[in-house]
Amino acid sequence: MEDKKRLKMIREVLSNPRNQQEEVQALQDTIYVLGGKWKLPIINSICNGNRRFREIERSIPGITTRMLSRELKEMEANQLIKRTVTPDIPVMITYSPTDYCQSFGDIILEMIKWGKAHRELIKRL
Repeated sequence: MEDKKRLKMIREVLSNPRNQQEEVQALQDTIYVLGGKWKLPIINSICNGNRRFREIERSIPGITTRMLSRELKEMEANQLIKRTVTPDIPVMITYSPTDYCQSFGDIILEMIKWGKAHRELIKRL
């Protein structure tokens, strides 16, 4: 991130004087909503066009049906995804990202970028 852009973000996000308790609470809230092994891969899968339960499940190696079901319910409760039921025969259920979910798309891209760089760093050791 550019220095000017970073400084602007610091001024917008952090209070003056700094309130560490507020900052820690904000970090904890974020980790609570996005934390865990599966939420970000699920969001990534849905944002990459996988809308049906089985499509999402197949796109994420190692996730169980039960875990995916639980995570999707929690993510819906936190308004990260929208569950749509189409009463056709058979009933069709699809999942899509909300605008709220897409609001942290840049953060996810930065995490992917950092993760790739980290993997390269570790390979060189």
